[in-house]
Amino acid sequence: SDDAWVAAVTAQLGKVQHTSNLYFTEPCARLAQLLCERTGMKKVFFSNSGAEANECAIKAARRYAEQKYPGRENVIITLKNSFHGRTITTLSATGQDTFHTDFLPMTQGFVHTPANDIDALTALFRQYNVAGFMFEAVQGEGGVLPLDKEFVQAAAELCKKHDALLMADEVQTGNGRTGMLYGYMNFDVQPDVVSTAKGLAGGLPLGATMLGEKAADVFTPGSHGSTFGGNPVCCAGAISIFERIDDTLMADVRAKSQYIFDSLTGAPGIKSVSGMGLMIGIETVGDAGAVVKACMDAGVLVLTAKTKVRLLPALNIPMELVKEAVEVIKTVCQQAM
Repeated sequence: SDDAWVAAVTAQLGKVQHTSNLYFTEPCARLAQLLCERTGMKKVFFSNSGAEANECAIKAARRYAEQKYPGRENVIITLKNSFHGRTITTLSATGQDTFHTDFLPMTQGFVHTPANDIDALTALFRQYNVAGFMFEAVQGEGGVLPLDKEFVQAAAELCKKHDALLMADEVQTGNGRTGMLYGYMNFDVQPDVVSTAKGLAGGLPLGATMLGEKAADVFTPGSHGSTFGGNPVCCAGAISIFERIDDTLMADVRAKSQYIFDSLTGAPGIKSVSGMGLMIGIETVGDAGAVVKACMDAGVLVLTAKTKVRLLPALNIPMELVKEAVEVIKTVCQQAM
């Protein structure tokens, strides 16, 4: 119920709430402009969710390869332990067998490689015709595990060498979550495709797939579409959010992150702390599920990622609430030993 966000959404409701995708709307065009100005990307396709944004990224890689190398059998490389969505194709891109059970057969054309293993990734680029490499800056569902900078930079070089698209899945890591506007910005690389969603519109359904210069013209009218993608009400909300994800907020996110890491690392009942920005995983001595329940009973909402406790607080959470929550988490983790 943020006042500025409510005002922006309400004002748009009084103008136009939907158009056919044959037409542009001002909020949609304005948001696309903001995204491109802040990332250096060239074009944006809007959808409704992270899975759809990743579907668009996958289609972009396949179409790019088909246009450049007609008839060639191509693959997209993703990482083991990754998570890219719950549609059949984004599940296929996900490098965790546990998510594939009960939904076989998976979509073909994906190969998975261990995170941070440059040699294994290089071998796959030699073995296959690669259309694209998709990565999360921090593997969220996989256990809140950040990638190594050297690995991401090596992947970028391999994509350049083999004319494949470097694709950053920023659905969870994007829009300020890691302390930078997008997670890939921590690695000094420039992706060819960036997908995002989740916090972009402040809770309204909106996904975005940003295309860099290499992939900017891969889609032509009719080659991809979405009935509700770029909805003007959602985009009005997103503009209100995005314009406030500035350097001051990012510095604040990094400061809160440092406080949480410093406070929890080495505390009784806590084995390790991982993550980036306000996307944090806690490996606990006690059962993570029990820790989550006890935290909830004490008024602190946390969740899990595999066997870890995961923290994803609001980026603008006041520091006094951060401190209060950290003390609860420390107490609960010690009691759960």
